Amino acid sequence: MRLPLILSFSLCFLLYSLTGCRIYSLSGATIEGKNINIHQLENRARNVVPSLSATLTEKVRRRILSQTGLKPVTIDDADYDITGKITTYEVSVTGAQSVQVATKNRLTIALEVTFKNRLNEKADFTQTFTRFSDFSASQLLQSVESALIEDIGNQLADDIFNKAFVNW
Repeated sequence: MRLPLILSFSLCFLLYSLTGCRIYSLSGATIEGKNINIHQLENRARNVVPSLSATLTEKVRRRILSQTGLKPVTIDDADYDITGKITTYEVSVTGAQSVQVATKNRLTIALEVTFKNRLNEKADFTQTFTRFSDFSASQLLQSVESALIEDIGNQLADDIFNKAFVNW
């Protein structure tokens, strides 16, 4: 009876000593702070979709808040601060059947993000994240645009989260 008690105590002590002052999440993120200020992404792309800024900002916000437990704030001295801008929103041809017939188009979105970690300045970065999604050239962009933005937005949010908190 005494052995299981000692093993339980040892396991608890080991887990406590490994965590120290940091919070670890199931996603592999290391979170030292308590709050984050995620600013609205500014739309600086040549082609402007009116809802794109709000949609991508909300995707980044939801991804980070759901995985970190950080409190969203709007103060300038938050533990973490994310600002950024949409630099690219463009459609290009990626597949062609002959010289004049396109078979695939590609929607590309790029975000330039600046991340400030006031608890560890070595973790600060400014980086451009780019993702794309292909669609059939027989489809109008307007008919698939929201689904493409959803898909690309999720990928960009994952990339930003991983760079900021998982160090990928």
